[in-house]
Amino acid sequence: MSGSRTTVRGRPREFDIDEALERAMQVFWARGYDGTSLTDLTGAMGITKTSMYAAFGNKEQLFRKALQRYGEGPASYATRALREPTARQVAEAFLRGAVRATTQPSAPAGCMAVQSALASSEESRPAHDVLVDWRNDAGDRLEERFRRAVDEGDLPPEADPRRLARFVMTTGFGIAVQAANGLTACELDEIVDTALLSWRP
Repeated sequence: MSGSRTTVRGRPREFDIDEALERAMQVFWARGYDGTSLTDLTGAMGITKTSMYAAFGNKEQLFRKALQRYGEGPASYATRALREPTARQVAEAFLRGAVRATTQPSAPAGCMAVQSALASSEESRPAHDVLVDWRNDAGDRLEERFRRAVDEGDLPPEADPRRLARFVMTTGFGIAVQAANGLTACELDEIVDTALLSWRP
């Protein structure tokens, strides 16, 4: 959490914007974009629709804010992984981070970006596009990091940074799906172990 305590005088009472956004993120995370209604959101946030619109905008705008919060909070492992000294450590930190983020006891199982990626209605198209950009950005940053590893000699010259980034991203999102299916952190860590077997020292 960011820790801000900004309040908005809504109807019928004041509410904490930071806490309301956290609750909205949890709802989107658990139910996906299409599966979340305005009633679900306002009920979890403890505010009226009027207050929600005044503070966050419409459902799509609220989703964008919730996704940003998710990226800076539960999914921040993706950014931290890029700071690891070697490409293999980057990959492992990314995948282990995915395991931890998708199996938190206090949060919904799985990944908010994966759950909401199931959005299929025309009305949810903007959310779908936001998620495509969000995932592509994560993949691009991984590719850039692996390209640097090639330049620095950490990876062999023939290594394909884009292919490696897609491999790590695909494995990470697969972990999220399996977490939502009920696999435990220990079981998912075994998947990471297997994925890393193919990573040359």
